[in-house]
Amino acid sequence: MTTTSGGADRPEHTGRPVSTSLRVLLVLGSSAGGVARHVAQIAAALGAPAPDGLGAMVRVAGPAELAGDLAPAGGSVAFDAVPITDRPRAGDAGVVRRLRTLAAGADVVHAHGLRAGTLAVFAARTLPRAARPRMVVTLHNLPVGGRRIRAVSAVLERVVARGCDVVLGVSGDLVARARALGAAATERALVPAPSRPRPVLDRAAVRRALGLADDVALVVTVGRLAPQKGLDTLIDAAVELSSSNLPVLWVVAGDGPLEAHLTERIALLRAPVRLLGRRSDVPDLFAAAEVVASTAIWEGQPISVQEALQLGAPIVATDAGGTREVTGDRGAVLVPVGDAAAVAGAIAALLADPAARTELAARARERAGELPDVSAVVGQLHRVYLA
Repeated sequence: MTTTSGGADRPEHTGRPVSTSLRVLLVLGSSAGGVARHVAQIAAALGAPAPDGLGAMVRVAGPAELAGDLAPAGGSVAFDAVPITDRPRAGDAGVVRRLRTLAAGADVVHAHGLRAGTLAVFAARTLPRAARPRMVVTLHNLPVGGRRIRAVSAVLERVVARGCDVVLGVSGDLVARARALGAAATERALVPAPSRPRPVLDRAAVRRALGLADDVALVVTVGRLAPQKGLDTLIDAAVELSSSNLPVLWVVAGDGPLEAHLTERIALLRAPVRLLGRRSDVPDLFAAAEVVASTAIWEGQPISVQEALQLGAPIVATDAGGTREVTGDRGAVLVPVGDAAAVAGAIAALLADPAARTELAARARERAGELPDVSAVVGQLHRVYLA
C-alpha cells in the first residue's frame, strides 16, 4: 500500500473495535454491468464463511433494479434500494441521509465508482468521529466527457481522495491520480473476471448460427456500445480489413447508447461488422473466434479480455489504461489506442498465420493462470479493511 503525506482535512480512522462478524456496507450507483458484477462477486465472497470468505455481515446499497443481481433471494447479502445515479440530481441530499443511516451501522463502507464514492464520503463524514466507519472507495473508470464533466469529476476525485482511508483503483493510472490528489493510501484493486459457463457449442455450430461461409474469418468483440470502447476505431479497422480483400465478419456483443450511431456508420461504410446485442453465449463466441479484439480508448481491468485469456483466444487489443496490466506483454498483441490501421494490421497478420494464432492462444492461457482469483480479492480486502 502506498502512503502519501496529507492535509488536515483527511479523515482519521478511529480504531473502533471490529466486531466478531465484520459489518461491511458496499455502495454503488447505476452500472452497465461490469461494476455491478464485481460488487456481486465480492459481496458473496466477503459473506462466505472462512477460510474462503470473511464471514462478514454484508449489506449492499444501490439502485433498486440491481437488487436481484447483488443480493439473490435466499442468500446472506442484504440489500437497500438507494437511487444513486450517474449524474447529480435534486434527490442527492436524501441519498446522503440514507447512506449516513446505513454507514452508522457499519465497520467499513466500501463504495464503488466516483459518484457513489463521493456521496458515501459525505455521508460518513457527517457521523460523529467516534462512529465513523473505515472508508474505502474503488475507482473503476477514468473520467471522460466534455470540459464541464471533466471539471466536475476533478472536484469529486479530490473529495474522494481526501475523504477516504484507502482509495483503490482498477488500473495504475487511476491509482496515480488518486495519489497525486492527496489520498492517504492507494492501491491497485484486484478485479478478476467472474466465472462464466464453459463453451457449450462447438466452433462449427457457432459459425452456422452466424451464417458464416467456410472461408470467412470471425473476429469477436464484447463490450458496451459506449464511447470508452473505441468502436469507431473498430469500424474503421474492419473497413481496412475488407479493403484488403480479407473475408471477415466482425461481431460485437453488447448494447448501449451508441447503437443507433454505430448501426448508421456500419451501413454508410459498408463495414463487415454485425452488432449482436447483449448475448449470454460469450464463451461460445470467444471459442469460435479466429481473433478476439478490443479497441477501447480506456480500460481498467477489462473483464472480457480476462475471459478471452481464460479460453485461450488470440487477442488483439489497444494498449489502453490497465489492459497491459491484465494481458502482460505476451498474452495479447497490443497496439496504439485509436490506430485503426494498427488494429487491422495485427488482425490480418494473425489471420494469415495459424501457427502464430496457436502460439498466442497458448500464451493467453498461461497469462490467465497468473491473474488474481476471488481468494486474492478476499485477501486484499481483508487487509485493507482491517489495516
